[in-house]
Amino acid sequence: MRGEVCFDCLQQRIKSDFSDQIVFSYGLSDSPLPFGSSAVVKVSDSSEEGVSASDFDSSSSQFVLEYLRKEEHGCLVNYVEGLGNSNDDVDCDENLICSHFKATNGRELGLGTEDISCESSGSFPSRRALAALLPIAQISKCCSASHLQKLAFSFLSECPEDYILASLNRLIGGESSAQETESFLRLLGLPLLEEESDLPGLRHPNLSPVLGVLTSSDCLVSVLPKPPFTLENILYYSPNALKSEWHRSFIVYQLLSALAHLHGLGIPHGDIRPSNIFLSESLWSWLKIYSKPDLGSGDANSSASRKSLCVEGCYYSGLYADLKISSHLDWQTIFDKWWKGEASNFEYLLFLNKLAGRRWGDHTFHPVMPWVIDFSKKPEKDSDSGWRDLRKSKWRLAKGDEQRLARSVLRKAVRSVYEPNEYPSDMQRLYDWTPDECIPEFYCDSRIFCSLHPSMSDLAVPPWASSPEEFIRLHRDALESPHVSSRLHHWIDITFGYKMSGQAAITAKNVMLSSSEPAVPRSVGRRQLFFRPHPVRLRFSREKEQSRNDQEMHTFHGFGVDNKRSVILEADEYLEETEEASAFSEHASHLSPQYHLYQNLDESPLHESSSENTNKADTSLSGTSRNKGVPSDICLNYLLEHIDVRDEVSIEPQELLLWRQDFCLGKAIAEDIFSIGCVLAELYLMRPLFNSVSLATYLEGGDLPELIKELPPLTKVLVEACIERDWRRRPSAKSLLNSPYFSATVKSAYLFAAPLHLLAKGGTRLYYAASFAKQGALKAMGSFVAEMCAAYCLPLVTTLLSDNECEWAYVLIKEFTKYLTPVAVQRLVLPSIQKILLTTGYSHLKVSLLQDSFVRELWTRIGKRVYLEMIHPLVISNLYNSPDKISASAASVLLIGSSEELGAPVTVHQTILPLINYFGKGIRTDGIEVLVRIGRLLGVNYIVKQMMPLLEHVVCFCIDLSSMKKPEPVHSWCSLALTDCLITLDGLVALIPDELLIHELTKGRLCLHVRVLMQKNLELRVLQFAATSLMSICQRIGQELTALHVLPQLKELFDEFAFSEKSTDVSDSLNWKIRTTERNSHPESPIKSRMDLVLLLYPSFASLLGMEKLRQGCPTWLLLEQYLLKHHNWKWEYTGRSSRYNMETKPVLSKGPASKHTPKTLLNGSGRVVPQSQGLRNSNHLKPHIHDPVEGQEEVLSPLVHEPWSWFPSPVACWDGLDIGRFGNPKDEQRWKIRASVLSSAHAHRGALRSLVVSEDECTVFTSGIDPGFKGSVQKWELASLSCVSGYHAHEEVVNDISILSSTGKIASCDGTIHVWNSQTGKLIHLFSESPADQDQDQASSYLSSNNNSNQSNRHVSHGLSNGIFDGNMYTCMHYLEYMDQLVVGTGSGALRFIDLARGQKLQLWSGESFESGSTSLVSALCSGGSHTKQGDGASVSPSWIAAGFSSGQCKLFDLRKGGVISSWRAHDGYVTKLAAPESHLLVSSSLDKTLRIWDLRKSWTPEPFVVKGHNDGVSGFSIWGKDVISISRNNIGVFSLSKSQDEDEQQQQQRIIPQKLYMAEKGGRVRSDLSTICVLPFSRLFIVGAHDGYLRICC
Repeated sequence: MRGEVCFDCLQQRIKSDFSDQIVFSYGLSDSPLPFGSSAVVKVSDSSEEGVSASDFDSSSSQFVLEYLRKEEHGCLVNYVEGLGNSNDDVDCDENLICSHFKATNGRELGLGTEDISCESSGSFPSRRALAALLPIAQISKCCSASHLQKLAFSFLSECPEDYILASLNRLIGGESSAQETESFLRLLGLPLLEEESDLPGLRHPNLSPVLGVLTSSDCLVSVLPKPPFTLENILYYSPNALKSEWHRSFIVYQLLSALAHLHGLGIPHGDIRPSNIFLSESLWSWLKIYSKPDLGSGDANSSASRKSLCVEGCYYSGLYADLKISSHLDWQTIFDKWWKGEASNFEYLLFLNKLAGRRWGDHTFHPVMPWVIDFSKKPEKDSDSGWRDLRKSKWRLAKGDEQRLARSVLRKAVRSVYEPNEYPSDMQRLYDWTPDECIPEFYCDSRIFCSLHPSMSDLAVPPWASSPEEFIRLHRDALESPHVSSRLHHWIDITFGYKMSGQAAITAKNVMLSSSEPAVPRSVGRRQLFFRPHPVRLRFSREKEQSRNDQEMHTFHGFGVDNKRSVILEADEYLEETEEASAFSEHASHLSPQYHLYQNLDESPLHESSSENTNKADTSLSGTSRNKGVPSDICLNYLLEHIDVRDEVSIEPQELLLWRQDFCLGKAIAEDIFSIGCVLAELYLMRPLFNSVSLATYLEGGDLPELIKELPPLTKVLVEACIERDWRRRPSAKSLLNSPYFSATVKSAYLFAAPLHLLAKGGTRLYYAASFAKQGALKAMGSFVAEMCAAYCLPLVTTLLSDNECEWAYVLIKEFTKYLTPVAVQRLVLPSIQKILLTTGYSHLKVSLLQDSFVRELWTRIGKRVYLEMIHPLVISNLYNSPDKISASAASVLLIGSSEELGAPVTVHQTILPLINYFGKGIRTDGIEVLVRIGRLLGVNYIVKQMMPLLEHVVCFCIDLSSMKKPEPVHSWCSLALTDCLITLDGLVALIPDELLIHELTKGRLCLHVRVLMQKNLELRVLQFAATSLMSICQRIGQELTALHVLPQLKELFDEFAFSEKSTDVSDSLNWKIRTTERNSHPESPIKSRMDLVLLLYPSFASLLGMEKLRQGCPTWLLLEQYLLKHHNWKWEYTGRSSRYNMETKPVLSKGPASKHTPKTLLNGSGRVVPQSQGLRNSNHLKPHIHDPVEGQEEVLSPLVHEPWSWFPSPVACWDGLDIGRFGNPKDEQRWKIRASVLSSAHAHRGALRSLVVSEDECTVFTSGIDPGFKGSVQKWELASLSCVSGYHAHEEVVNDISILSSTGKIASCDGTIHVWNSQTGKLIHLFSESPADQDQDQASSYLSSNNNSNQSNRHVSHGLSNGIFDGNMYTCMHYLEYMDQLVVGTGSGALRFIDLARGQKLQLWSGESFESGSTSLVSALCSGGSHTKQGDGASVSPSWIAAGFSSGQCKLFDLRKGGVISSWRAHDGYVTKLAAPESHLLVSSSLDKTLRIWDLRKSWTPEPFVVKGHNDGVSGFSIWGKDVISISRNNIGVFSLSKSQDEDEQQQQQRIIPQKLYMAEKGGRVRSDLSTICVLPFSRLFIVGAHDGYLRICC
């Protein structure tokens, strides 16, 4: 283009205009060469404290500066100068002038202003159009860093369009609408009555904003925010980001809305292409206005033009003066020139880099060239010595110019510590050191050898080159030599071609790791340009290469140069090569995309007179209607009416053809519609619709490209309408917006989301989303549209917010939780909640989310299983090392309140153990309070059986660890953990009766406190705390029990003190520092040595027991009393039972744990802060477990005979204990040790128990089995009491399968028919059965549909013989598809029936081809899995395949989206009993052939299995927890790990397991009945088995 300059001069120009405060990042250009007029800069000193304005957040401090020469943009210059003159009297801040209208805010610069009347710059059409394009642009009469920083600050903090959204918020709040609100809604397409006065200049939300126009000496400088991505980026590097057909339609709808606005102003765009369409991460689009000069003349890319624009003596102008490439050349032209020798290798490689999206100056994505020599020696033309092997890859990232990079880039790209001596100092070391390819500068720019850093030496040239200039010449000659030219195609195949993927990449060892998040948009990446081998350059085919090398006409120092000679070629001699090149050129024709009918500006309708365009244009804005029925003002109900989505009926292509069209009113506008059609087609095809050849063919004969047949039918109709050859027949943008092609969901989502993309403050946008949602917007839109809009709203709640904004964020989260589907809540809302809960400081929003009421609403929507997996660990994390007391208090109340409903097993493993694992790691006092309060809530049996053994385990573990030789931090951790444990123990001890206290604290062994006191390596504070706690317990149990149980255990301790020679302690060496005051023997003062324990214990026991009893139990009493008298002046006086210092019981706790420390506080149920003891007494809901306390004593709990969960054992045996090396998520720290022990059992059915299923909260289990009369029944069991609470007895046959239907309370049970019933009432809801007529009808309909759609060919069944006891019309098994609320059911004839549970009707019937034997077998097992991608409509996360196992041992994979059979293989030699998909790519199967098999579907759709053997009988079932698979066979269980199957070598594709018997924990003996079914309770660390004797057994 005429305004392009080299990037070096552009960087100097920016530095001259704006100083060093504006950092030049890289230049932007459409050319393969480093020439352009735009650059990305970073405004380093701009204030970024405010909330960022919009989706430009990811690059908020980066902006695009575009230099527009004044002589080429006269209309814009006149407008800017006229605007400045008209505002001369206005008091503006340092020459910054607001745009034409006061109400204006944000439009794009650089439209082709020749389309607007330029003859009179002050005329209304020109000023009106430019004002519409520049509404928020601030005009400055000069260029300076301060002006640019103020523009950046205004964009980031002041948010120039905030007032529009604030006005809309007032409308939603019930106030009357303002003019700017109505004008903005009119832009979005709402039918409103247009005002007679001039419209305020508002930026359309799909036009990229121009923030300002600055004036320099010869240029205007437009300032734009840098967009995160372009549509070209998405199509090249992350096409999976276009998740569904709905998202593609949504993008096109946005573009059409922007075009309708422009065309309404009489302004055509002129250059719609993917590179001019900007996108955010959430796929909101902005249309960049095409910038072109007023007058066009000459070749804009000629070297003369470049010289005139660059500074005098520009280095780059001479450097690239001889190159013959420009942005106007397409790939087919440059390939033809290169192949014939008319373009150099260097030029062709630069062009390929441009096609791949690589950018000059961007150090993360710089153009690459091959290293053609290895620098071991000077290469020779007749030898391979010294040449690099171009068949092998050396490419990773684009570096290699360390001497020319800034230190910040070196630290980021190479290593964080800058060490100049470690960087290569010569070319040989550079080549050997870097895994990266070369950069173009090493072939053309000798300055690359000069270091920018004083501490880093210049890069040395090889010894065979005398200077950098000579090396560049020789290196360039080597690149153009016959040796390289004959082999360059291999390097192109590796770097840009077919060896980038597939088997070819594996063979070439060129496999790149795929992105872990393929659906995330990316602006850089690897683009594969070619998908077949690149042809060798003409005259260098392998057969003729040697003969041609002998005919070289000219060489430079041994390198042949072939591109400067002319050789006469015989046509027949090169016919084969010509055909190959022609076929390759046609294959890669997508690299020459065409989006416009007119490529020459002189032929373009853009040069028709502006008056014609203006007169023809529809000046009404998009969506504006002049009908009398439209309202003159709007209200909230009017908005809700237009976003309301009712049930839609799909339309057929014929209906779309009949839609009423309004045609374009000008050639230029029609050209935009043609471009939109091309972009729409490319969104579906993932390649351009037209190339230069196919476009010429279409213009000449009207033949459409074959690619158009690959489009969906509706899209094909719309594209054909947009690309009509007769421009008069193309529909207008407004007509396209109103077409039935765009569903009501697209229009509703657009109306809701568009205001969120104004340049407004985050708080204003949050208020809009929350208030509109609260007023019923999400309900009106429906769950699908709400899900689509969540991506625009939920990021607003995770930023730093004020308390008032937190309230609105809470409202928004609640509304989305209420109206999204459960799967969408899990995928979209829960990650936002996780981010909020992970914040470390105080957050009003976090406290709100930790309220019990919100969590229970969350349980209702997503279920407890998802809550326990995703939210519960983060709730606990707020009690660990958290500086925020309020959040910790809220988390503690939530954990306490939820523990009873979660049940004892879940509470132990998901709350108690994680909190105990935080002992010594910074657990807050609130966390300890949680342990005590949960113990009190769940009862004394729970404390005694569950919690006390765990605490005893912790004490013993810490004592053992402290006696080992460990580093000081380990001993310090032991002391902290012991302190936390003893505090918890004290709180629990206060809750249990006296008669249990002695038994639990002694159990025939040493008291835990005495064991602690016996240790010599513990810190003094721990010993002191243990002593005071011990005295508290002794005072509570009284004199007699203390003398009987405690004093004998203290004898050894007192003996040790009596014979100790020193008064110091070993623990002093632990460097534990305590603050001490003046010498004081008061027992509550910190002790200074271990011997001080004598003063703490002996007088206290004397006061409690009396001196006579104490001396009787302590033979060394005389030595101890002498020590106390000598060192502490203590002597027993017989005037009473107290010492001379009146040390009655100050170190002893008389009222529980709260009395020996500063009273801790708890939050009661209402959120009010109360003292702990008071909180315990005032908990009304705990009264059943409380009996009146004795005066002066903490109230205790009475053990109940039939407490819930009384069968649940202590988890100590399955617990590995504390691990001081783990400080992460406690959920990941626990491993499950399976003991094969039966904890409890119940006789569930008279006959065999056939199936069981556990609710997701692990509190309820449903069993099915055989009852009298061989009828089936379903029983509902509460696990807390292990009792049957209800049943369902409407089955006539044996029930063989049960399924819980999400959290609705519905149950599906199968006895050959499907019963769907209410688990609360037992009432039947739906009954489904299969009949031959149903199958015949499905077979006929499937046959008819198969003629129309090959993907449906499997949807019929071939009637086979009945198999086993199941008739072909009976249902055999089922699987619940939660995301779509459907059941997939297997039949006795081998078919799959789908059932819509919401509507209560049967859907399609699927069946694959018959097996090899020609007969069918019944479906015995089902599961679903696959990649978690969206449906075609983008609804929600879903599996992609269904696996079916058959009684014959076959397995089939069905494509869940298309309905076809993906694969079918012989999986087992017997009946397949169960299938499961633990991961998206894994399938686990079991069979009566005594094996389990793991199938890795990533390797092949018919993979080789990993076989698990070891069972002596058929495997009747299995269940999975994490990586462990628990299988059952007869009365044995077996456990194996899935991780082993993935770690084994391919030669060792099997594993043996050791079966073990189940044994009865209490009665002893083994379970002899055969096991029929198994189900794991992952959060409770239990599993349940059903047996043929009808018993239900809970095991661990």
